[in-house]
Amino acid sequence: MTDMEKGVFQEALDTWGAEPQALCLLEEMAELQDALCKYKRGRRTVEDIAEEIADVGIMLDQMKLHFHIEEKVEAQRAYKVERIKERLQK
Repeated sequence: MTDMEKGVFQEALDTWGAEPQALCLLEEMAELQDALCKYKRGRRTVEDIAEEIADVGIMLDQMKLHFHIEEKVEAQRAYKVERIKERLQK
């Protein structure tokens, strides 16, 4: 996430609060789930999915800032990517 994005996301947290933003994350995840399900039935497009993934990503970035866990998330991500890589090699 860029410094500009961090500033915007922190302002959103300061303005609306972490708890309401966490609830918004849950809403956005549900919208992504809905878009994926409807895509399989031909009722949504890949553009719809891209929009919902972007929304979820923005809210996740806000949660990383709120909990001060950017580095921890990156470490977990690296670990899990390596684990997938190992599984694929078997």
